[in-house]
Amino acid sequence: MYKRMPRKLLAPHKSLSSSHSRVWRGSNDYSAMNAARGGYRVFSANSTAACTELAKRITERMGIELGKAVVYQEDNGETRVEIKESVRGQDIFIIQTMPCRDVNTAVMELLIMAYALKTSCSKNIIGVIPYFPYSKQCKMRKRGSVVCKLLASMLAKAGLTHLITMDLHQKEIQGFFSFPVDNLRASPLMLQYIQEEIPDYRNAVIVAKSPDAAKRAQSYAERLRLGLAVIHGEAQCTELDMADGRQSPPAAKNQTLHTGLELPCRYRSPYPGLELPMMMAKEKPPISVVGDVGGRIAIIVDDIIDDVESFVAAAEILKERGAYKIFVMATHGILSAEAPRLIEESSIDEVVVTNTVPHEVQKLQCPKIKTVDVSLILAEAIRRIHNGESMAYLFRNIAVDD
Repeated sequence: MYKRMPRKLLAPHKSLSSSHSRVWRGSNDYSAMNAARGGYRVFSANSTAACTELAKRITERMGIELGKAVVYQEDNGETRVEIKESVRGQDIFIIQTMPCRDVNTAVMELLIMAYALKTSCSKNIIGVIPYFPYSKQCKMRKRGSVVCKLLASMLAKAGLTHLITMDLHQKEIQGFFSFPVDNLRASPLMLQYIQEEIPDYRNAVIVAKSPDAAKRAQSYAERLRLGLAVIHGEAQCTELDMADGRQSPPAAKNQTLHTGLELPCRYRSPYPGLELPMMMAKEKPPISVVGDVGGRIAIIVDDIIDDVESFVAAAEILKERGAYKIFVMATHGILSAEAPRLIEESSIDEVVVTNTVPHEVQKLQCPKIKTVDVSLILAEAIRRIHNGESMAYLFRNIAVDD
């Protein structure tokens, strides 16, 4: 049996408990002070100087320094990321631009940096990806895959809790993510460029190079109070897939081989006489321009300009219809392969893109390429998200279809 401790021996314990209470009050004050000090840091996940230019512009506008991190490729081709400062309990913004020549490396840099920040006890990890890669692969094509959905799942697994992007190829891509997505618009800066840099823009007409881009073009035309034209007939005909399983199992009338031998039971059709109607192949309609472009400035608008053959063909058609000056405006200027040379040799007078994708090399090859800086919108989005402010201000006067 345990004996009860004398009451007089509990007196020192009382004083000790009171001191403990003071210590705990001090620790609570210290935690509150840490919560008040909890700030944010902005990192760049790109390992090349050309790709970190946008991150430097954003941090300069915000009046802060870029976070200290080292991103490099080892001799064996692996990507290594080292965070050089404490990020515990802070909101971390990772700015990642996607160079057109090495997208997969940029994706791995982003994933590894997000995971490194997650294991360093960051409070929130927000990815700032102005051009979201693989956004064109957002639909199932025959026996392909929806790669955009795969990338969204990888980002969530790596630790991202929020995403800031700009002009997604399809707005439905936002449904692929399990965390909030802010899809910003570059159209306010594009409209400002048209009003300030294109002389006599009142004599212009907004052109959609295909019916798919008509909604975006209509939004531009309504806000600029200009006319609208649509080029119809650009869609390439899709080849009929003859190996689509139509002959598996064989039809009832083909129950015997040409040698006269009867087919095995496993190859016979369970539904004799069932024949599916043959799908008609698409034919490319004659090219026509819906709208008047004669004697006007034609401004073709789109979200991505990569393979420029369709833009060059559209410019030739507009030139034949009487347009005396042709501009192409797109948010993401990927401009891969021979795009600069084709633009230089075409009837296009100027190509205007934003700096969501690095394209300094392309500008050296083609003086017609001009750049609009979007760092102002991205910096304001970062500030508002960190302070818990509404993002509606960045979407004012922007239609849902834009």
